[in-house]
Amino acid sequence: MIDSGSTFAEYRRLLFTIAYDLLGSVGDAEDVVQEAWLRWDTVDHAAVANPRGYLVRIVVNLSLERLRQLRRAREDYVGPWLPEPLWTTEDVAERVTDAEDLATGMLVVLETLSPLERAAFVLHDVFGFDHPEVAEMLDRSPSAVRQLVHRARDHVRERRPRFRAEPEAARQAADRLMQAATGGSIEGLLEVLAPDVVLYLDGGGAIRTALRPITGAEKVARLFGAIGPDLPRYELVWDAGTRRAIGYADGRPLTALGLDVADGKVTGIYGVLNPDKLKHLAENKKFGRPSTKPAGTWEDRPTDE
Repeated sequence: MIDSGSTFAEYRRLLFTIAYDLLGSVGDAEDVVQEAWLRWDTVDHAAVANPRGYLVRIVVNLSLERLRQLRRAREDYVGPWLPEPLWTTEDVAERVTDAEDLATGMLVVLETLSPLERAAFVLHDVFGFDHPEVAEMLDRSPSAVRQLVHRARDHVRERRPRFRAEPEAARQAADRLMQAATGGSIEGLLEVLAPDVVLYLDGGGAIRTALRPITGAEKVARLFGAIGPDLPRYELVWDAGTRRAIGYADGRPLTALGLDVADGKVTGIYGVLNPDKLKHLAENKKFGRPSTKPAGTWEDRPTDE
């Protein structure tokens, strides 16, 4: 006989990760997982031959419903919309494997797909479900799912860098970027920024910032070079292997950065400044320590210390 609680706990990380990759929101993903538990708790578990597939289907359908609602709201969003930063903590479900980690830039690209294309791509290309499994989850035929995955894959390839940076290369690029920024070194920034780098800043109307992406190494370098030396006391914590960093001042999250790195150059910078998208980080004790570094100092500190 299936123990409903232990079975759900076994797959909870998987369910949360799928929901997050479909929604780009920590809070919405947690809500979806909670609703999935409530539904799972009421079914006849003895009649469920494949609990994993059954639970994933519940989460996918709930996520698609939520995604359609969110998309209408995001049309009125002030400035660029970026996904909420996700860090591996005790309070937020961990990623299932490193291979399933989607960089911020990828999540931004997935926002341009239709809900069904996004679901098919995430389930098939990210989590490795085969076409018949995805077809059952999406209530589509396997051939229809193949078409969805094919269209999504082509779309992603057009918009993502051809070269995936190794974690250490990405780490070095991030360190060089922040060292140059906090030192106000335009020359140093130009050395690490790709010529066509794009900077996205998400203030959500709560923080005054650029309402459109900033393109080009010269423009991005001038902006970083101007604000870097004046930054308050802070720490930037590198989330090992995932090209993300977070800045705190006095234990309060100020910004979260996601980087695209290709061929040793930073090709995309995604800065979340919207306080509503950083609230879930404030209670993360791993990041909540006030900085002991002087103003404008970059500290590269892995999260797995």
